[in-house]
Amino acid sequence: MSTARRKLFGTDGIRGAVGEEPLTPQTVTHLGWAAGRVLVGDRLPGKILIGKDTRISGYIMESALEAGLNSAGVDVGLLYTMPTPAIAYLTRTSRAGAGIVISASHNLYQDNGIKFFTRGGAKLGDDAEAAIEKMMARPLTMMAARHLGKTTSFDGAAGRYIEFCKSTIPDRDSLDGLKLVVDCANGAAYQVAPQLLRELGAEVAAIGDRPDGFNINRGCGSTSLGALSKAVTAHGAACGIALDGDGDRLIMVDAVGNTVDGDRLLYILAAGRHATGRLSGGVVGTAMSNIGLARGLAGLGIPFARSAVGDRHVLAELYRRGWILGGEASGHLICLDKNTTGDGIIAALEVLHGMTRAGRTLAELAAAMPTVPQATVNVPLASAAADRVLAAGRVHDAVADAESALGEGGRVLLRPSGTQPLVRVMAEGEDAAAVRRAAGDIADAVRESIAAVQ
Repeated sequence: MSTARRKLFGTDGIRGAVGEEPLTPQTVTHLGWAAGRVLVGDRLPGKILIGKDTRISGYIMESALEAGLNSAGVDVGLLYTMPTPAIAYLTRTSRAGAGIVISASHNLYQDNGIKFFTRGGAKLGDDAEAAIEKMMARPLTMMAARHLGKTTSFDGAAGRYIEFCKSTIPDRDSLDGLKLVVDCANGAAYQVAPQLLRELGAEVAAIGDRPDGFNINRGCGSTSLGALSKAVTAHGAACGIALDGDGDRLIMVDAVGNTVDGDRLLYILAAGRHATGRLSGGVVGTAMSNIGLARGLAGLGIPFARSAVGDRHVLAELYRRGWILGGEASGHLICLDKNTTGDGIIAALEVLHGMTRAGRTLAELAAAMPTVPQATVNVPLASAAADRVLAAGRVHDAVADAESALGEGGRVLLRPSGTQPLVRVMAEGEDAAAVRRAAGDIADAVRESIAAVQ
């Protein structure tokens, strides 16, 4: 992967603080023009769809992209507020030239991001991102007036996506009477998620469904489960569903408010498909996946492979192996036989359908997977360079000490976040106290290294 490409694109499109480069109106307009030139080119007029989450800055980003695309002669279809996986689905089924998502996923409102889908609904590959970045080096030149693109609303988008999600489970009445709480993270799924669950017969209490442009992911959603856990027990619900700001992540809580993370949900999906003969091949997790997931799947005779962290890497490994099921502990769950990207709503529907089919609670399904104690500490990075921090001698010494203390059954992983200015420290092993201590000691060494290089 080229260094040049990394000047603009990160591990999941472009992401950063609003008002700072590259997320300024001028640069985003230029980006829209460059993307239009690369993704549509001479196949004009062509159409690219744009959707966004609920951040206040989404309006500016949307207008800037629209202006740039129209300048390149590309027509724009506006999806407005729509989950990321819905944009992938609608791009594919409407045969648009590409889809653009304006979202910073699980980040707070001060950040935003831009990511692209191909006409087939897949995330843009490295070569296409590099071509867009290369085009950005050229000056924006507007097409002659008679060749400019135009913008229209994409009517019925929410309804089309809801019907698609409903079609992914066999029996549309299978959720009849099931009491649920859904936390929409004050994000892109705040309308579609409660509506489709109700249409499937569930009794739904919604929280995190009052976005104001500033409260996306704030104390709610898949990264903050306290409110959901309380709401589930208060309503006497069977379980709770937590989405993130753009609707591509899923974390759940059981009837007593305990967290069921992405690893356990992935195990539930795999076990359910295995039991009904619907699992093709094995399962892809990541370097962060709990070793208990691998052990649990092995007990069922299901192959397991790890990719680098990030849903794009999970997808790449799935395609490479010809498998259909993969995901991350953070809640990106990919069912390639249903959608081309991680889809929190579709994953939730499959888990719920599995509960009703098996006549078991979420806690019972989750308990079938063994777990190994794991601790993760996020260390703010600020302006320090991650490679210098992680190369520091004190960090290497702390890692070596931790690996020695954890023994053969333990492991340590350090990595810079691809979406936030953080270093993530993970330790895993058989002894919970030793795991916590190892993660804490390494995190302290990372903090010391950051202070030394700033």
